[in-house]
Amino acid sequence: MNILIIQGPNLNLLGLRSAQLGSTLTLDKVNKLIRRHVRNSEHTVKIVQTHKTDHALSLLQRNRNWAQGILFAPAGWALYEYALRQAIELIRIPVIELHFTPEYQLGIDPAQSIFHAVCRKTLVEAPETVFQTGIDQLLEIAD
Repeated sequence: MNILIIQGPNLNLLGLRSAQLGSTLTLDKVNKLIRRHVRNSEHTVKIVQTHKTDHALSLLQRNRNWAQGILFAPAGWALYEYALRQAIELIRIPVIELHFTPEYQLGIDPAQSIFHAVCRKTLVEAPETVFQTGIDQLLEIAD
């Protein structure tokens, strides 16, 4: 399975939030965990972190024929980026929305996300595990 992972704005600053909690978790470490999770499998992941809505839209559109599943961590986009919501709805690829547990959230309540209606599932977990769980959930949907 080809899986596109889009990480939204400010997730690259995960290390700053982590340091406030006395940890050393960074987005780079999370991405290494993702790659380790799919290593030695037939699954391919493409991971992109961006702050720009137009870049995320282009990723969704350009990869709509490649990706068989999408993990989307919208962060701040969860409250207002209706263009992304519309693109997700139009491309008709299974999308799972990902949010971090409250201590890692950046003031975004996942329950208020505009993406619930167009995503197959919404997961809220620790940054270290939510992407791996999302991959496993996409694989279950594909079966």
